[in-house]
Amino acid sequence: MEPLKHECGVALIRLLKTADFYAKKYGTASYGLNKLYLMMEKQHNRGQEGAGIACVNMNAVVGTEYMFREKAMGKDAISEVFDHVTPQWQTAQLYIGHLRYSTTGKSGLQYVHPFLRRNNWRAKNLCLCGNFNMTNIGDIFQKMIRQGQSPRIYSDSYITLELMGHRLDREVERLFIDAQAQGLEGCDITQYIENNIQMVNVLRTTMADYDGGYVMCGMTGSGEMFAMRDPWGIRPAFFYQDEEVVAVASERAVLQTTFDLTCNDIREVPPAGALIIHKDGSSSLENILEVKQQTHCSFERIYFSRGSDRDIYHERKQLGQQLAGPILEAIEGDTEHSVFSFIPNTAEVAFYGMMEGMRSKRLNIRSEKVAWKDIKLRTFITEAGSRSDLTSHVYDITYGSLRPFEDNLVIIDDSIVRGTTLKESIFKILDRLHPKKIVMVSSSPQVRYPDYYGIDMAHLEELCAFRAAIELIKEACLAPNSSENDGKGENSRREHLRQLIACVYQKCKTEPMAENHVRAIYAPFTAGEINRKIVEMLRPEGMQTPIQLVFQSIEGLHTAIPHHLGDWYFTGHYPTPGGIRLCNEAFINYVENAFANPDVQCASSLCNDCKTKAKPRF
Repeated sequence: MEPLKHECGVALIRLLKTADFYAKKYGTASYGLNKLYLMMEKQHNRGQEGAGIACVNMNAVVGTEYMFREKAMGKDAISEVFDHVTPQWQTAQLYIGHLRYSTTGKSGLQYVHPFLRRNNWRAKNLCLCGNFNMTNIGDIFQKMIRQGQSPRIYSDSYITLELMGHRLDREVERLFIDAQAQGLEGCDITQYIENNIQMVNVLRTTMADYDGGYVMCGMTGSGEMFAMRDPWGIRPAFFYQDEEVVAVASERAVLQTTFDLTCNDIREVPPAGALIIHKDGSSSLENILEVKQQTHCSFERIYFSRGSDRDIYHERKQLGQQLAGPILEAIEGDTEHSVFSFIPNTAEVAFYGMMEGMRSKRLNIRSEKVAWKDIKLRTFITEAGSRSDLTSHVYDITYGSLRPFEDNLVIIDDSIVRGTTLKESIFKILDRLHPKKIVMVSSSPQVRYPDYYGIDMAHLEELCAFRAAIELIKEACLAPNSSENDGKGENSRREHLRQLIACVYQKCKTEPMAENHVRAIYAPFTAGEINRKIVEMLRPEGMQTPIQLVFQSIEGLHTAIPHHLGDWYFTGHYPTPGGIRLCNEAFINYVENAFANPDVQCASSLCNDCKTKAKPRF
């Protein structure tokens, strides 16, 4: 419904046979390139901003190029980069590819992966790409400055490239000294270095201080390759290996389709570990860092990864199936006068699960394709009213799919984040069918907190659940005090709410790393209270049809997706200190911006009456 921009996707291929082998067996010298292209196209859902590829030809003649790279911007970037490959690419043995969507607001070709660090020594050439967002890049930047480095660009990609390049230089120099100690000279030293590079040393000394979610892939000019995963297992990485090829991708189903495999043929790169592929083609899984509490990203399963994966497909169905009970309550058991549907296209699998849940209760139910995702309309008109009207037609409806003023409409989506599309498009277009009631179902829980590990999720103040909680606080603060006959409980609660925002603000400033203080904003309210406020805020002007929201519970989420417990966007339980700090900083920024704006200003007592040491009473 509200397309969240995906985190990035990676693809890595190491050919283990000669070019003649693939030409004879598969009828093409471009076997590696073709597989790389398929892996990237199958992950196009993970990056719409840009794409890049790179390769290494270890058999190149000295004095000729042996590392190649192509990058492009835009929705057709994959086709563009492959259109520019030259015959030299066909004889390469190492390939990496990347699909990018910026989660930092930085865009342009210079930010498209892979990144390349050049050197006349093949072993010192480094090509790097990844699916990551580092929450403490400022600390890493300062560490490099203390080492005497001067990074040219302040971004986690370039800083990581330079830091890892520095550590690779040190590894080469270590081997150079070893070779000299053994009496080697000239090209024999070079050969010794290339045959004995330990990428484990490079990765351990590079990644030790990073906080964030990442899959880091890279290769050197001398033929080393690696794919490393963060210690918390936040970002996913899968690999396949046989006697012909080693391949890595961000999604398991991509490898299955590209190489015609079963699920059991594919393994995960372990958290805190790396798949290391050496110059001679041998490979191993190496533990790089200390493994942390496992918090694999649940949004990968709900939304981001392709639903063609066997396990993800069943998990999404179960998310829908578990909502049958709450939905029946919302329609008061009246399935005879209810139509069930979904918001295309990503909620379709959850819809199948919802229908199975209803049928398991031996209910006769009616389903229709009520909503249709239209083409992306061009907002070439700059006048606000016209743009708003165009936005409202992003979706279309099937006229006659329900009985006006008689049938409830139950419609499921995978998530409700900002609520903008609901207000500007979905509710407006569904209201034209004149349902008796709209039950808007989310197969995931309320999204209450931003993501800081590589997903372009909304800022704190853009989340409709957060805005609803703030509105509830404002209303309670501005309401008149109860009379004595009403008791002191309500007045006490209202006094607490008067202090709550300022108390949270002070804690975020004074204890930014202690815990996620923003969780206290939601504590005074039930999920039902927040749901009702969201409906009130998102209801389009003039719409009369009753609306009720039904969200997945946290318990239901973990039941359906038991092996991916990263739920910080729903619960605020960030797995890393950097995530906690950034969420607290986001609240500080919200308060300092919002309270200077009269349109969103709460009662002045929220700031003026709060004492720094006041503590929320719950």
